[in-house]
Amino acid sequence: MDLNSIWFVLVAVLFIGFFILEGFDYGVGMLLPWLGRDDQERRVVINTIGPFWDGNEVWVLTAGGAIFAAFPEWYATLFSGFYLALFLMLCALIVRAVAFEYRSKVSDPRWRTTWDWVIFFGSTVPALLWGVALGNLLRGVPIDADKQFVGNFFDLLNPYALLVGLTTLSMFLLHGALFLNLKTTDELRERSLKLAQRIGPVATVLILAFIVATYTATDTFSRLGVNPGIIPVSALLTLLGAGWFVHTKQTGWAFIMTCLTIGLSVITIFMALFPRVMISSLDPNWSLTIYNASSSPYTLKIMSFVALIFVPIVLGYQAWTYWVFRQRVSTKSKLTY
Repeated sequence: MDLNSIWFVLVAVLFIGFFILEGFDYGVGMLLPWLGRDDQERRVVINTIGPFWDGNEVWVLTAGGAIFAAFPEWYATLFSGFYLALFLMLCALIVRAVAFEYRSKVSDPRWRTTWDWVIFFGSTVPALLWGVALGNLLRGVPIDADKQFVGNFFDLLNPYALLVGLTTLSMFLLHGALFLNLKTTDELRERSLKLAQRIGPVATVLILAFIVATYTATDTFSRLGVNPGIIPVSALLTLLGAGWFVHTKQTGWAFIMTCLTIGLSVITIFMALFPRVMISSLDPNWSLTIYNASSSPYTLKIMSFVALIFVPIVLGYQAWTYWVFRQRVSTKSKLTY
């Protein structure tokens, strides 16, 4: 395997980590106004992700940095073509971060309710737009012979991409409800389980619709075959497994299944793209690949040494954080947020 392929795989790994970790993070934020019935319960909900949400975003920052350094042509076309969508997502993430810090600074109920809805907005927009972005990567976008995106913002809001957006949004809602069930107690725990039982069927239907739409709107199945292999099939099986474990109230296993569903789905998307990184809908020969969009071999070699040193450090720090804050959160806990 050459360095171009290795860095393509590393970018995929970073996005897998990001979507698994930030997925439940977004889900908790979207459920906040509906799950907590009073201010104390909403503080509990926020504190379940309080120690993790900013650390989870390190994964996407690292993925963006890796794309910038390893595949600068991909970075340039992606960030210029998806500029408005990424700007909207960035604004949502900024106000979400501000809401986490400011919500409990003032005890006025109107102040806190306002920030609760800001957290909801700041979680919903990225959950939807990440799916829209993935849908467009699979479907293809207008890229000309000079590797320039020649479409506009509304080209990105096509029916297929919006369906993928709703799919990621529903999947993150389910993932977040299961995380809340594992991190809370008493009535909040029961309510999060009931929500997971309601969201699960919706997420399953949307994912099945996504699979059917992918067959007609993209070249995924023509590249991977009608039987796409063990990884895509396993993604569907783990989703069904999650539904079974939610039904039998084994939420720990259900959460593992949603983690696997998200991870295997991201692998499938990168498999469908490889060796392309952005598909041109104007002419397949104008697509960006891991070869015509990459840095020099020397740059990739230096980056590989840097990654060998710092990636284990980041992984160790994240694992330690989750271990330290592994306890359940209740109204009797010391609430920071």
